[in-house]
Amino acid sequence: MELDDIRKLIDLMEERGLAELELKNRLGEVRLVRNGARPVQAAEPVASPAAAPVEAPASNPVAPEPVEPGLAIRSPMVGTFYRAPNPDSEPYVEIGSVVEKGAVVCIIEAMKMMNEIQAEQRGRVTRVLVENAEPVEYEQPLFVLEPV
Repeated sequence: MELDDIRKLIDLMEERGLAELELKNRLGEVRLVRNGARPVQAAEPVASPAAAPVEAPASNPVAPEPVEPGLAIRSPMVGTFYRAPNPDSEPYVEIGSVVEKGAVVCIIEAMKMMNEIQAEQRGRVTRVLVENAEPVEYEQPLFVLEPV
């Protein structure tokens, strides 16, 4: 599935007022969820063997910022950082929260798609380094965890 095809699906969702759309075909699989709906990470499009690889647009990664001792959870993409699934909800994590490996810690919106960001290991949140609704860069530290 080509990036242009995915963009057309997003336009169709907006035009029809759809909150979610899931499509599976011989070219791949994609699931799209709009703001206000339960955010999920979209599946990566799977290219057919005959299809040429699609290159992602180049992004200048932010030089990794020094962080105090502990594990930094970094942004895997460029986008907008959100601490909660919607404006009326409580944040996924607060300072002092203990997160398990795989727990959702925030959302990054990129190209109108909401991507859940998960902790890669267990730890206690000691710092939140980004304000809600702020833009973030690739590899930018978002949280600092201490092992527990």
